[in-house]
Amino acid sequence: MIEEEHLMTLNRTGGRFDLNKIAEAFPETADTMLLDTYLTDKPEASIRVFRIYRDVPPHYHTQCDEVLHVLSGEGTFWIDDPADEAPFAPGHLLVFPRRAVHALPRILRNPVIFLAIDTPRRAPDDVIFVNSADGTPTSFIASL
Repeated sequence: MIEEEHLMTLNRTGGRFDLNKIAEAFPETADTMLLDTYLTDKPEASIRVFRIYRDVPPHYHTQCDEVLHVLSGEGTFWIDDPADEAPFAPGHLLVFPRRAVHALPRILRNPVIFLAIDTPRRAPDDVIFVNSADGTPTSFIASL
């Protein structure tokens, strides 16, 4: 078992991470759509764990590709075409290429928690909503 202090010491460069403990640390509610925590954070790539608190409307990222491994929860997602909406569940891997419009329109079972690998690093303000009324970078995500 990894001590919390040890995790924090290694969280920007590498190390061993207890994803279950990290997932348990997320609060039950949030003011933003998502909360995240960085495990590694380098310009060429970042690894994060994040929790989704409400349905995520269509958006895209201009600076990175996003790879998501579902750790817990169930919902639906689509890439490029809402008609292709499909379920996701633990163990699934979702890949969203840079500039591909994607959404997670329905949360079916909470908590929805992902392990994310972004290449290169996803800047916190790198989110563009198709409908600008759906959100802003500050309403989208905050870090723990």
